[in-house]
Amino acid sequence: MEMRALMMPAAEAATRIVRAVPDEALTAPTPCPDWDVRATINHLIFWTGHGATAAGKAQPPEGPGEEHDFVADGDWAGTYARLARESAEAWSKPEAWEGNTSLTGSQPGMPAAMIGGMLLSEYVLHGWDLAVAAGVPYDVPQEVVQAAYDHMVPTAEMGRQYEAFGPEVAVPEDAPVLDRLLGLSGRNPDWKA
Repeated sequence: MEMRALMMPAAEAATRIVRAVPDEALTAPTPCPDWDVRATINHLIFWTGHGATAAGKAQPPEGPGEEHDFVADGDWAGTYARLARESAEAWSKPEAWEGNTSLTGSQPGMPAAMIGGMLLSEYVLHGWDLAVAAGVPYDVPQEVVQAAYDHMVPTAEMGRQYEAFGPEVAVPEDAPVLDRLLGLSGRNPDWKA
């Protein structure tokens, strides 16, 4: 299945997780050492908000920077749901995956397929971060997890160079694909809050 067909199921799964996070979990630690639940949600809102414009090869939206506390603005789950849907719809179009684009507006950008894969991986990985940190269900379709893993295998080392991922966590080769994805991205599949 083409990755573009998986963007909406991935966004919907991440949205279900974000909507399930209770307010009292916002200060809980996550598998990302420097981020609590609130910081992870803010990160998702910010970059997902740039997803639709990246798909359309447009400049990122005007508005608050990455340091902004979107959670403090009010209906953060509703905001994320709207942005995730808009981004997934934009990336569901074949032309979104052609040429180069950028989440930041920098030129010449990167191959659009790499940016689309990064966004899909954000839904999967940060969805897991939130689910385990807040103790909410993680229900992401297996084909979405597999697509994130397939994208991550050739790009994980670059992600480490840009400090987007920690050192790889050793996971058995016969482990479930989610565990292998988590290990590849520097997460311990057995992480507990």
